[in-house]
Amino acid sequence: MISPGMTMFALALGCCAFATTGYMLSLLVKKVVLAKASTWILAAGFLFLTLTLIGAAINSSGWGNFGSRHFLSAYAWVISGLYLGLQFKTKTRLLGAFIAPFILLFLIAAAGSGADKNLVPPQWQGWLTTFHLVLSIAGEALFVLASAAGAMFMIQNSLLIHKKPGQMGRLLPSLGDLDRINYLGLLWGLPLLTLGMIGGAIYAVFVWGNLWIYDFKVIWSFAVWVIYGFLLHQRLAIGWKGLRMAAWSCVVFALFLLSALVIRFCFSTVHNFI
Repeated sequence: MISPGMTMFALALGCCAFATTGYMLSLLVKKVVLAKASTWILAAGFLFLTLTLIGAAINSSGWGNFGSRHFLSAYAWVISGLYLGLQFKTKTRLLGAFIAPFILLFLIAAAGSGADKNLVPPQWQGWLTTFHLVLSIAGEALFVLASAAGAMFMIQNSLLIHKKPGQMGRLLPSLGDLDRINYLGLLWGLPLLTLGMIGGAIYAVFVWGNLWIYDFKVIWSFAVWVIYGFLLHQRLAIGWKGLRMAAWSCVVFALFLLSALVIRFCFSTVHNFI
């Protein structure tokens, strides 16, 4: 018998698949109405995913011992929620063509992960672990959003430079809106990731008796923090913005995504339960 949680998850996955298809078609046929409809479909998927996670939290007696499926679903939930929230401010609906595929990939990966497999080993569960995971997920999700905005900025900027905006150029969000999303992703993503890392470091002191452990995932997280901190510093102090910041955001994100996959599948870390 299929559980209500699995039904909600399947509905969320289906909505995200339809939304992704709609966003892609809106770019191909150059019709913003498809992107608008896809935004509402994605919002329905966000609602189903919210119900899935609430049900999982109740059944798991808290957030700390989620299954790995729920961890990946949480990434998709945060990214989709942040993107949908931006719609109230910027109306950058076609940005969904860059965001929705990431959400769909997380949900597809979640569909293949065991819901009953605890995300965190029992001896590591607790409120501080939950604090560490939730804030780290939120910070990294904001970096995804910033990079997606950067990628679309580069496309729109190229169309304008070559004076070939056409209908596509008129459909894409303005450079100002995309640059602002990139900025907000960095501005809020770094503090959240910082707090998440602090929570993880404090917990490491209690569990391992050491603030720093030589773990590939920890080193990767610290590198992410340093590089994105540098980008935010350059933006605030030096005035980097526009095309330069968009390009750097995309390059950095691509490198970190590739290195994260290499670490996950090629190296043993204390975070292999994820």
